[in-house]
Amino acid sequence: MAPTPRIESKKHIARLERERRQTRTIQIVAIVVVSAVLLTLAYGYLDIKYLQKLQPVAEVNDEKISTGLFQARVTIQRNQLVNQYVQYAQFQQQLGIDFNNQLQQIQSTLDNPPVVGQQVLDALIQEALIRQEAETRGIEVTDSEVETFRQAQFGYFPNGTPSPTITPTAVDFSYPTLTAKQLTLVSPTPPPPLVTTPTGTPTATLAPPTPTPKGGTPVATPTQLPTATPYSLEAYQSDFASVMENIKETGLTEEQYNEVLKTELLRERLFEIITADTPREQEQIWARHILVEDEETAKRVEERLKTGEDFGKLAELFSKDSGTRDSGGDLGWFGKGKMVPEFETAAFDLEVGQISDPVQSSFGWHIIQVLGRVTVPLDASAYQAARQEAFSTFLDGLRENAQVKIYDYWTERVPTTPGLESLQQQ
Repeated sequence: MAPTPRIESKKHIARLERERRQTRTIQIVAIVVVSAVLLTLAYGYLDIKYLQKLQPVAEVNDEKISTGLFQARVTIQRNQLVNQYVQYAQFQQQLGIDFNNQLQQIQSTLDNPPVVGQQVLDALIQEALIRQEAETRGIEVTDSEVETFRQAQFGYFPNGTPSPTITPTAVDFSYPTLTAKQLTLVSPTPPPPLVTTPTGTPTATLAPPTPTPKGGTPVATPTQLPTATPYSLEAYQSDFASVMENIKETGLTEEQYNEVLKTELLRERLFEIITADTPREQEQIWARHILVEDEETAKRVEERLKTGEDFGKLAELFSKDSGTRDSGGDLGWFGKGKMVPEFETAAFDLEVGQISDPVQSSFGWHIIQVLGRVTVPLDASAYQAARQEAFSTFLDGLRENAQVKIYDYWTERVPTTPGLESLQQQ
């Protein structure tokens, strides 16, 4: 006998429909939640991997410095520091020379990523300023010139190696003998002349990145020994391709690498223009001083000098400068850039024989007397240092007058690898 068909009531059908709708709603909500989570994770990945790299860490007169470029350059800088560490360690082991200070300094720098980040950020800002100034002055560099420069970085010279630079001869100069006036001020024994090179900090540039083996473990660059085997175009291209493969692993593209080389060429040409009028001689003064702790003591010394007491004897009695106290405060000959600014300004404003009012500096209070003035011709080394100082001053001025915006989040995006732990793993 066939089963009797079940006749469902309208109430039962309505309940089933509600349950079906509730189930579907729950399913939709679950799908939406899962999709939202997946989208959030995907966006986070894309943000860290791609979108953040497009964001600027700084802007220089509206030119943006991207996070990606910044991170790649920091990674290269860290690679170079690790390579230096390996080289110092090898020299110490092979030659028995103590390089512990250098090794500790490198380790300290690597252990403090913001320090490396700040160095790289400053370099990138300076490079942007150089490109902008070069464009303003109409200075150009062709792709062919960049390629020639790049070949030189690899030691490939298709037109023959450049001729060695002739070593310049030393400048023949002798400090003048003491005048009658100077003889009345000091003993007849003139002070030994000091080094005439002006103080200046050479502008740091980015050298072509040191190759890093595939996998990211830094190694020291071996010293290349002379060889009779000709360096062919094929060998250069092979070496360049190998280096670029390693460079790209840091995140730096070949286009960006070429931009580094182009900027360096622009720097060289701008350097020649800015330093063309650098003087080839330098004024120096011969001075002595009495250094004391406070202004009250300085004034007492000043009063005793005004009554005619001997400067040298008062220096021996009062000066806290142990390096010059026993020689009557004698500082010898020096040019501008050798002393702290407050001291230098006061000293160079004095006439021969004149004694300054008390001058305050970070060391204390000075009483200064100038004993002589002379104009010294600069040798090749001193002249180059003077040019470097002039160019550094010029670059400082560019930055002071530029609109530079630095985003605070750059400190959160500084790479922390590679480090010395990679050597331990190796």
